[in-house]
Amino acid sequence: MGLRRRRRLYSLPISPLVLFGVVLIVLCSSFVNGNSNSTQIPITPINHDLYHTRGALLEEIESLVHRHPSKLSMETFSTQNKGYHAETTVVTYCRNKKDCDDRSKLKILLSFGQHGRELITTELALRILSILSEEEFLSSAYPLNLNNTLDRLVIKVVPMENVNGRKLVEAGDLCERRNGRGVDLNRNWSVDWGKKEKDYDPYEENPGSAPFSEPETQIMRKICASFEPHVWVNVHSGMEALFMPYDHKNMTPEGLPSQRMRLMLEKLNRFQLNDRCLVGSGGGSVGYLAHGTATDYMYDIARVPMSFTFEIYGDSTASSRDCFKMFNPTDITTFNRVLNDWSAAFFTLFSLGGVQMKELHPNATGSGFEKWVSIDDYLNGYLMERKSRYGKKMEVLELGMQEIRTYFRLFLLSSVLLMFMFCSRISKSGRQIVSAMSL
Repeated sequence: MGLRRRRRLYSLPISPLVLFGVVLIVLCSSFVNGNSNSTQIPITPINHDLYHTRGALLEEIESLVHRHPSKLSMETFSTQNKGYHAETTVVTYCRNKKDCDDRSKLKILLSFGQHGRELITTELALRILSILSEEEFLSSAYPLNLNNTLDRLVIKVVPMENVNGRKLVEAGDLCERRNGRGVDLNRNWSVDWGKKEKDYDPYEENPGSAPFSEPETQIMRKICASFEPHVWVNVHSGMEALFMPYDHKNMTPEGLPSQRMRLMLEKLNRFQLNDRCLVGSGGGSVGYLAHGTATDYMYDIARVPMSFTFEIYGDSTASSRDCFKMFNPTDITTFNRVLNDWSAAFFTLFSLGGVQMKELHPNATGSGFEKWVSIDDYLNGYLMERKSRYGKKMEVLELGMQEIRTYFRLFLLSSVLLMFMFCSRISKSGRQIVSAMSL
Protein backbone atom coordinates (compact mmCIF):
# COMPACT_ATOMS: atom_id res chain seq x y z
CA MET A 1 0.00 0.00 0.00
CA GLY A 2 2.83 2.38 0.81
CA LEU A 3 2.51 3.53 4.39
CA ARG A 4 1.20 7.07 4.93
CA ARG A 5 3.03 9.38 7.26
CA ARG A 6 1.55 9.82 10.71
CA ARG A 7 -0.91 12.67 11.03
CA ARG A 8 0.49 16.15 11.16
CA LEU A 9 -0.39 18.24 14.23
CA TYR A 10 -1.84 21.09 12.24
CA SER A 11 -4.45 18.80 10.67
CA LEU A 12 -6.30 18.63 14.01
CA PRO A 13 -9.23 21.02 14.65
CA ILE A 14 -7.87 23.81 16.92
CA SER A 15 -9.73 26.96 17.91
CA PRO A 16 -8.07 30.30 17.01
CA LEU A 17 -7.74 31.24 20.71
CA VAL A 18 -5.95 28.00 21.60
CA LEU A 19 -3.75 28.30 18.52
CA PHE A 20 -2.81 31.87 19.50
CA GLY A 21 -1.91 30.67 22.99
CA VAL A 22 0.29 27.88 21.66
CA VAL A 23 2.11 30.28 19.33
CA LEU A 24 2.62 32.76 22.18
CA ILE A 25 4.08 30.05 24.44
CA VAL A 26 6.46 28.87 21.70
CA LEU A 27 7.64 32.43 21.00
CA CYS A 28 8.21 33.11 24.69
CA SER A 29 10.09 29.84 25.11
CA SER A 30 12.31 30.68 22.14
CA PHE A 31 13.02 34.14 23.56
CA VAL A 32 13.95 32.75 26.99
CA ASN A 33 16.25 30.11 25.53
CA GLY A 34 17.80 32.63 23.18
CA ASN A 35 17.69 30.19 20.29
CA SER A 36 14.58 29.99 18.13
CA ASN A 37 15.96 26.98 16.22
CA SER A 38 16.64 24.82 19.28
CA THR A 39 13.47 22.70 18.84
CA GLN A 40 13.75 22.08 15.09
CA ILE A 41 13.68 18.41 14.09
CA PRO A 42 16.78 17.37 12.11
CA ILE A 43 15.99 16.19 8.59
CA THR A 44 18.06 13.32 7.20
CA PRO A 45 19.27 13.99 3.64
CA ILE A 46 19.59 11.35 0.92
CA ASN A 47 22.75 9.31 1.45
CA HIS A 48 24.28 9.32 -2.01
CA ASP A 49 26.99 6.93 -0.89
CA LEU A 50 24.27 4.27 -0.64
CA TYR A 51 21.60 5.38 -3.12
CA HIS A 52 21.70 5.95 -6.86
CA THR A 53 20.10 8.98 -8.42
CA ARG A 54 17.19 8.11 -10.71
CA GLY A 55 19.32 8.68 -13.81
CA ALA A 56 22.27 6.66 -12.53
CA LEU A 57 20.04 3.76 -11.48
CA LEU A 58 18.25 3.55 -14.82
CA GLU A 59 21.57 3.86 -16.68
CA GLU A 60 23.04 1.01 -14.63
CA ILE A 61 20.02 -1.16 -15.40
CA GLU A 62 20.34 -0.33 -19.10
CA SER A 63 24.02 -1.32 -19.03
CA LEU A 64 23.10 -4.56 -17.26
CA VAL A 65 20.62 -5.38 -20.02
CA HIS A 66 23.21 -4.66 -22.72
CA ARG A 67 25.71 -7.00 -21.04
CA HIS A 68 23.18 -9.84 -20.90
CA PRO A 69 21.08 -9.69 -24.07
CA SER A 70 20.39 -13.44 -23.98
CA LYS A 71 18.48 -13.09 -20.68
CA LEU A 72 17.35 -9.48 -20.38
CA SER A 73 15.51 -7.05 -22.63
CA MET A 74 14.25 -3.54 -21.98
CA GLU A 75 11.36 -1.41 -23.24
CA THR A 76 10.32 2.16 -22.50
CA PHE A 77 6.64 3.11 -22.54
CA SER A 78 5.52 6.73 -22.64
CA THR A 79 2.22 8.55 -22.71
CA GLN A 80 0.75 11.89 -21.72
CA ASN A 81 -2.45 13.41 -20.43
CA LYS A 82 -3.31 17.12 -20.66
CA GLY A 83 0.31 18.12 -21.13
CA TYR A 84 1.65 15.85 -18.39
CA HIS A 85 4.15 13.29 -19.73
CA ALA A 86 5.40 10.10 -18.12
CA GLU A 87 7.83 7.35 -19.12
CA THR A 88 8.15 3.87 -17.64
CA THR A 89 11.03 1.43 -18.15
CA VAL A 90 10.26 -2.29 -18.13
CA VAL A 91 12.92 -5.02 -18.01
CA THR A 92 11.98 -8.56 -19.01
CA TYR A 93 13.92 -11.58 -17.79
CA CYS A 94 13.71 -14.89 -19.63
CA ARG A 95 16.56 -17.34 -19.22
CA ASN A 96 16.20 -18.63 -22.76
CA LYS A 97 14.63 -16.08 -25.08
CA LYS A 98 13.51 -18.78 -27.52
CA ASP A 99 11.15 -20.09 -24.85
CA CYS A 100 9.74 -16.78 -23.63
CA ASP A 101 6.36 -17.33 -25.31
CA ASP A 102 5.96 -20.78 -23.81
CA ARG A 103 2.56 -20.65 -22.09
CA SER A 104 3.66 -23.17 -19.49
CA LYS A 105 5.94 -20.58 -17.88
CA LEU A 106 4.99 -18.72 -14.71
CA LYS A 107 4.66 -14.99 -15.45
CA ILE A 108 5.60 -12.53 -12.72
CA LEU A 109 5.15 -8.73 -12.72
CA LEU A 110 7.03 -6.64 -10.14
CA SER A 111 6.67 -2.89 -9.59
CA PHE A 112 9.08 -0.75 -7.54
CA GLY A 113 9.21 2.96 -6.78
CA GLN A 114 5.49 3.69 -7.11
CA HIS A 115 5.99 6.32 -4.39
CA GLY A 116 8.88 8.68 -5.05
CA ARG A 117 10.22 8.85 -1.49
CA GLU A 118 10.72 5.07 -1.19
CA LEU A 119 14.22 4.91 -2.70
CA ILE A 120 15.13 1.59 -1.11
CA THR A 121 12.57 -0.19 -3.31
CA THR A 122 14.33 0.84 -6.53
CA GLU A 123 17.66 -0.35 -5.11
CA LEU A 124 16.03 -3.73 -4.50
CA ALA A 125 14.89 -3.81 -8.14
CA LEU A 126 18.50 -3.32 -9.25
CA ARG A 127 19.71 -6.05 -6.87
CA ILE A 128 17.14 -8.57 -8.14
CA LEU A 129 18.04 -7.86 -11.77
CA SER A 130 21.75 -8.22 -10.93
CA ILE A 131 21.09 -11.63 -9.38
CA LEU A 132 18.95 -12.71 -12.33
CA SER A 133 21.80 -11.78 -14.68
CA GLU A 134 24.24 -13.65 -12.39
CA GLU A 135 26.45 -10.61 -11.80
CA GLU A 136 25.52 -10.81 -8.12
CA PHE A 137 24.44 -13.75 -6.00
CA LEU A 138 22.28 -14.42 -3.01
CA SER A 139 24.08 -14.41 0.32
CA SER A 140 25.41 -17.79 1.47
CA ALA A 141 22.92 -17.50 4.33
CA TYR A 142 20.16 -18.22 1.78
CA PRO A 143 21.04 -21.49 0.02
CA LEU A 144 18.49 -21.69 -2.80
CA ASN A 145 18.82 -23.85 -5.90
CA LEU A 146 17.53 -21.48 -8.58
CA ASN A 147 18.45 -23.25 -11.81
CA ASN A 148 15.26 -25.27 -12.24
CA THR A 149 13.13 -22.42 -10.90
CA LEU A 150 14.43 -19.74 -13.26
CA ASP A 151 14.00 -21.95 -16.33
CA ARG A 152 10.25 -21.91 -15.71
CA LEU A 153 9.81 -18.12 -15.27
CA VAL A 154 9.26 -14.97 -17.28
CA ILE A 155 9.66 -11.90 -15.06
CA LYS A 156 8.85 -8.29 -15.90
CA VAL A 157 10.40 -5.69 -13.58
CA VAL A 158 9.34 -2.03 -13.44
CA PRO A 159 12.31 -0.63 -11.50
CA MET A 160 10.92 2.90 -11.05
CA GLU A 161 7.23 3.37 -11.75
CA ASN A 162 7.04 6.99 -10.55
CA VAL A 163 10.01 8.69 -12.23
CA ASN A 164 8.47 12.18 -12.07
CA GLY A 165 7.77 11.86 -8.35
CA ARG A 166 11.33 10.67 -7.78
CA LYS A 167 12.59 13.85 -9.48
CA LEU A 168 10.73 15.93 -6.88
CA VAL A 169 12.25 13.91 -4.04
CA GLU A 170 15.78 14.34 -5.40
CA ALA A 171 15.11 18.07 -5.77
CA GLY A 172 14.55 18.29 -2.01
CA ASP A 173 10.91 17.35 -1.31
CA LEU A 174 11.86 14.22 0.64
CA CYS A 175 8.28 13.50 1.77
CA GLU A 176 6.75 13.43 -1.72
CA ARG A 177 4.99 10.18 -2.58
CA ARG A 178 2.77 11.41 -5.40
CA ASN A 179 3.55 11.72 -9.10
CA GLY A 180 4.67 14.88 -10.92
CA ARG A 181 1.25 16.52 -10.73
CA GLY A 182 0.26 15.59 -7.20
CA VAL A 183 -1.66 12.32 -7.64
CA ASP A 184 -1.04 9.23 -5.52
CA LEU A 185 -0.57 6.47 -8.11
CA ASN A 186 -1.67 3.86 -5.58
CA ARG A 187 -5.08 5.51 -5.30
CA ASN A 188 -5.64 5.99 -9.05
CA TRP A 189 -6.85 2.46 -9.90
CA SER A 190 -10.53 1.64 -10.40
CA VAL A 191 -11.45 -0.69 -7.51
CA ASP A 192 -13.40 1.42 -5.01
CA TRP A 193 -11.77 4.52 -6.51
CA GLY A 194 -12.34 7.92 -4.93
CA LYS A 195 -13.84 6.81 -1.63
CA LYS A 196 -12.57 8.88 1.29
CA GLU A 197 -12.28 7.63 4.85
CA LYS A 198 -12.69 9.90 7.87
CA ASP A 199 -8.90 10.15 8.19
CA TYR A 200 -8.44 10.91 4.48
CA ASP A 201 -5.34 13.03 3.87
CA PRO A 202 -5.67 15.01 0.61
CA TYR A 203 -1.93 15.65 0.49
CA GLU A 204 -0.96 12.00 0.85
CA GLU A 205 -3.83 10.28 -0.94
CA ASN A 206 -5.07 12.43 -3.84
CA PRO A 207 -6.73 9.83 -6.14
CA GLY A 208 -6.75 11.99 -9.27
CA SER A 209 -9.69 13.25 -11.31
CA ALA A 210 -10.83 9.75 -12.37
CA PRO A 211 -9.61 6.15 -12.36
CA PHE A 212 -6.55 5.86 -14.60
CA SER A 213 -6.34 9.62 -15.07
CA GLU A 214 -2.55 9.37 -14.72
CA PRO A 215 -0.19 8.26 -17.52
CA GLU A 216 1.78 6.08 -15.11
CA THR A 217 -1.25 3.97 -14.15
CA GLN A 218 -2.37 3.79 -17.78
CA ILE A 219 1.01 2.34 -18.71
CA MET A 220 0.95 -0.19 -15.86
CA ARG A 221 -2.56 -1.30 -16.80
CA LYS A 222 -1.47 -1.81 -20.40
CA ILE A 223 1.57 -3.85 -19.32
CA CYS A 224 -0.63 -6.06 -17.15
CA ALA A 225 -3.24 -6.56 -19.88
CA SER A 226 -0.69 -7.62 -22.50
CA PHE A 227 1.47 -9.75 -20.16
CA GLU A 228 -1.34 -11.41 -18.16
CA PRO A 229 0.81 -12.27 -15.10
CA HIS A 230 0.16 -15.05 -12.61
CA VAL A 231 1.97 -13.18 -9.82
CA TRP A 232 1.95 -9.44 -9.04
CA VAL A 233 4.01 -7.74 -6.33
CA ASN A 234 3.82 -4.00 -5.61
CA VAL A 235 6.90 -3.11 -3.55
CA HIS A 236 6.81 -0.29 -0.98
CA SER A 237 8.50 0.84 2.21
CA GLY A 238 7.29 2.40 5.45
CA MET A 239 7.01 -0.78 7.50
CA GLU A 240 7.77 -4.50 7.16
CA ALA A 241 4.78 -6.43 5.88
CA LEU A 242 3.56 -9.06 3.44
CA PHE A 243 0.10 -7.99 2.31
CA MET A 244 -2.51 -9.71 0.18
CA PRO A 245 -5.90 -8.31 -0.89
CA TYR A 246 -7.83 -6.43 0.19
CA ASP A 247 -6.69 -2.86 0.81
CA HIS A 248 -10.13 -1.24 0.58
CA LYS A 249 -11.82 -3.46 3.18
CA ASN A 250 -10.85 -5.18 6.38
CA MET A 251 -10.82 -8.75 5.06
CA THR A 252 -9.10 -11.19 2.77
CA PRO A 253 -10.83 -12.99 -0.11
CA GLU A 254 -12.74 -16.12 0.79
CA GLY A 255 -11.88 -19.64 -0.30
CA LEU A 256 -8.98 -22.05 -0.63
CA PRO A 257 -6.87 -19.89 -3.01
CA SER A 258 -6.78 -17.07 -0.47
CA GLN A 259 -5.83 -19.48 2.31
CA ARG A 260 -2.94 -20.82 0.25
CA MET A 261 -1.75 -17.31 -0.58
CA ARG A 262 -1.62 -16.54 3.12
CA LEU A 263 0.24 -19.77 3.90
CA MET A 264 2.83 -18.85 1.28
CA LEU A 265 3.34 -15.43 2.85
CA GLU A 266 3.66 -16.99 6.29
CA LYS A 267 6.37 -19.31 4.96
CA LEU A 268 8.26 -16.35 3.51
CA ASN A 269 7.97 -14.48 6.79
CA ARG A 270 9.12 -17.41 8.90
CA PHE A 271 12.00 -18.75 6.82
CA GLN A 272 13.40 -15.64 5.11
CA LEU A 273 12.33 -12.65 7.20
CA ASN A 274 12.58 -13.94 10.79
CA ASP A 275 8.88 -13.31 11.50
CA ARG A 276 9.41 -9.52 11.37
CA CYS A 277 6.51 -8.84 9.02
CA LEU A 278 2.81 -8.29 9.41
CA VAL A 279 0.92 -10.82 7.27
CA GLY A 280 -2.65 -10.44 6.05
CA SER A 281 -4.84 -7.99 4.17
CA GLY A 282 -3.58 -4.45 3.82
CA GLY A 283 -6.90 -3.02 4.97
CA GLY A 284 -6.94 -5.24 8.03
CA SER A 285 -3.32 -4.80 9.08
CA VAL A 286 -1.98 -1.35 8.29
CA GLY A 287 -4.44 0.66 10.39
CA TYR A 288 -6.43 2.37 7.62
CA LEU A 289 -8.32 1.43 4.47
CA ALA A 290 -6.94 2.39 1.06
CA HIS A 291 -9.18 2.77 -1.99
CA GLY A 292 -8.16 2.58 -5.63
CA THR A 293 -4.98 0.54 -5.08
CA ALA A 294 -3.02 -1.40 -7.68
CA THR A 295 -3.08 -4.71 -5.83
CA ASP A 296 -6.87 -4.74 -5.38
CA TYR A 297 -7.24 -4.03 -9.11
CA MET A 298 -4.81 -6.78 -10.03
CA TYR A 299 -6.69 -9.32 -7.94
CA ASP A 300 -10.32 -8.29 -8.52
CA ILE A 301 -10.27 -6.97 -12.10
CA ALA A 302 -7.17 -8.29 -13.85
CA ARG A 303 -7.68 -11.66 -12.14
CA VAL A 304 -4.03 -12.11 -11.21
CA PRO A 305 -4.24 -15.24 -9.02
CA MET A 306 -1.46 -14.20 -6.63
CA SER A 307 -1.47 -10.45 -5.96
CA PHE A 308 0.65 -8.99 -3.18
CA THR A 309 2.02 -5.79 -1.67
CA PHE A 310 5.38 -6.07 0.09
CA GLU A 311 6.56 -3.40 2.55
CA ILE A 312 10.31 -3.94 2.89
CA TYR A 313 11.52 -1.40 5.46
CA GLY A 314 10.34 1.20 7.95
CA ASP A 315 11.80 3.18 10.84
CA SER A 316 9.01 3.68 13.37
CA THR A 317 11.22 5.93 15.52
CA ALA A 318 11.63 8.55 12.80
CA SER A 319 9.71 11.81 12.91
CA SER A 320 6.90 12.12 10.36
CA ARG A 321 8.83 15.06 8.90
CA ASP A 322 12.03 13.06 8.54
CA CYS A 323 10.77 11.08 5.58
CA PHE A 324 14.05 9.80 4.16
CA LYS A 325 14.85 8.16 7.50
CA MET A 326 11.31 6.86 7.93
CA PHE A 327 11.17 5.09 4.56
CA ASN A 328 14.81 4.21 3.81
CA PRO A 329 17.80 2.68 5.66
CA THR A 330 20.43 5.33 6.37
CA ASP A 331 23.43 3.16 7.31
CA ILE A 332 25.24 0.60 5.19
CA THR A 333 24.65 -2.33 7.56
CA THR A 334 20.85 -1.96 7.51
CA PHE A 335 20.91 -1.12 3.79
CA ASN A 336 22.70 -4.38 2.96
CA ARG A 337 20.56 -6.40 5.35
CA VAL A 338 17.36 -5.17 3.70
CA LEU A 339 18.61 -5.94 0.19
CA ASN A 340 19.94 -9.37 1.18
CA ASP A 341 16.85 -10.45 3.12
CA TRP A 342 14.33 -9.26 0.58
CA SER A 343 16.26 -10.57 -2.44
CA ALA A 344 16.14 -14.00 -0.81
CA ALA A 345 12.43 -13.54 -0.08
CA PHE A 346 11.69 -12.74 -3.71
CA PHE A 347 13.61 -15.71 -5.07
CA THR A 348 11.83 -17.93 -2.57
CA LEU A 349 8.55 -16.46 -3.84
CA PHE A 350 9.60 -17.33 -7.40
CA SER A 351 10.12 -20.92 -6.30
CA LEU A 352 6.91 -21.20 -4.27
CA GLY A 353 4.84 -19.41 -6.92
CA GLY A 354 5.09 -22.19 -9.46
CA VAL A 355 4.04 -24.80 -6.91
CA GLN A 356 1.10 -22.66 -5.79
CA MET A 357 -0.10 -22.07 -9.36
CA LYS A 358 -0.17 -25.80 -10.10
CA GLU A 359 -2.23 -26.40 -6.97
CA LEU A 360 -4.63 -23.48 -7.46
CA HIS A 361 -5.05 -23.63 -11.24
CA PRO A 362 -3.71 -26.87 -12.76
CA ASN A 363 -4.33 -25.58 -16.30
CA ALA A 364 -3.62 -21.89 -15.69
CA THR A 365 -0.17 -21.83 -17.24
CA GLY A 366 -0.97 -24.31 -19.96
CA SER A 367 -4.18 -23.33 -21.70
CA GLY A 368 -4.57 -19.62 -21.03
CA PHE A 369 -7.99 -19.95 -19.40
CA GLU A 370 -10.64 -17.39 -20.18
CA LYS A 371 -11.15 -14.46 -17.82
CA TRP A 372 -14.79 -13.52 -17.42
CA VAL A 373 -15.50 -9.96 -16.34
CA SER A 374 -18.58 -7.85 -15.71
CA ILE A 375 -19.56 -4.96 -17.98
CA ASP A 376 -18.49 -2.53 -15.22
CA ASP A 377 -15.05 -4.14 -15.06
CA TYR A 378 -14.74 -4.02 -18.81
CA LEU A 379 -15.74 -0.38 -19.06
CA ASN A 380 -13.46 0.48 -16.15
CA GLY A 381 -10.59 -0.44 -18.42
CA TYR A 382 -10.01 -4.05 -17.40
CA LEU A 383 -8.45 -4.57 -20.82
CA MET A 384 -6.52 -2.12 -22.94
CA GLU A 385 -5.79 -5.13 -25.12
CA ARG A 386 -7.52 -8.48 -24.99
CA LYS A 387 -7.46 -11.63 -27.02
CA SER A 388 -10.47 -12.34 -29.16
CA ARG A 389 -11.78 -15.86 -29.53
CA TYR A 390 -9.42 -16.23 -32.52
CA GLY A 391 -6.34 -15.08 -30.58
CA LYS A 392 -6.10 -11.71 -32.32
CA LYS A 393 -5.43 -8.72 -30.09
CA MET A 394 -8.01 -5.98 -30.14
CA GLU A 395 -7.36 -2.42 -29.06
CA VAL A 396 -9.89 -0.82 -26.73
CA LEU A 397 -10.03 2.96 -26.91
CA GLU A 398 -9.48 5.10 -23.85
CA LEU A 399 -12.91 6.55 -23.15
CA GLY A 400 -14.72 8.36 -20.38
CA MET A 401 -15.43 5.24 -18.36
CA GLN A 402 -17.75 6.79 -15.81
CA GLU A 403 -19.90 8.40 -18.51
CA ILE A 404 -20.09 5.24 -20.62
CA ARG A 405 -21.21 3.22 -17.64
CA THR A 406 -23.93 5.76 -16.89
CA TYR A 407 -25.13 5.85 -20.51
CA PHE A 408 -25.15 2.06 -20.68
CA ARG A 409 -27.32 1.80 -17.57
CA LEU A 410 -29.67 4.52 -18.90
CA PHE A 411 -29.93 2.60 -22.14
CA LEU A 412 -30.88 -0.58 -20.25
CA LEU A 413 -33.42 1.32 -18.15
CA SER A 414 -35.00 2.98 -21.19
CA SER A 415 -35.13 -0.37 -22.99
CA VAL A 416 -37.00 -1.93 -20.06
CA LEU A 417 -39.45 1.00 -19.94
CA LEU A 418 -40.08 0.81 -23.69
CA MET A 419 -40.67 -2.92 -23.44
CA PHE A 420 -43.11 -2.33 -20.58
CA MET A 421 -44.99 0.32 -22.58
CA PHE A 422 -45.09 -1.94 -25.64
CA CYS A 423 -46.46 -4.85 -23.61
CA SER A 424 -49.06 -2.57 -21.99
CA ARG A 425 -50.21 -1.33 -25.41
CA ILE A 426 -50.56 -4.90 -26.69
CA SER A 427 -52.52 -5.84 -23.59
CA LYS A 428 -54.95 -2.92 -24.07
CA SER A 429 -55.39 -3.75 -27.76
CA GLY A 430 -56.16 -7.34 -26.89
CA ARG A 431 -58.85 -6.33 -24.40
CA GLN A 432 -60.50 -4.01 -27.01
CA ILE A 433 -60.66 -6.83 -29.57
CA VAL A 434 -62.19 -9.22 -27.06
CA SER A 435 -64.81 -6.59 -26.09
CA ALA A 436 -65.72 -5.97 -29.72
CA MET A 437 -66.16 -9.68 -30.40
CA SER A 438 -68.48 -10.05 -27.42
CA LEU A 439 -70.89 -7.36 -28.67
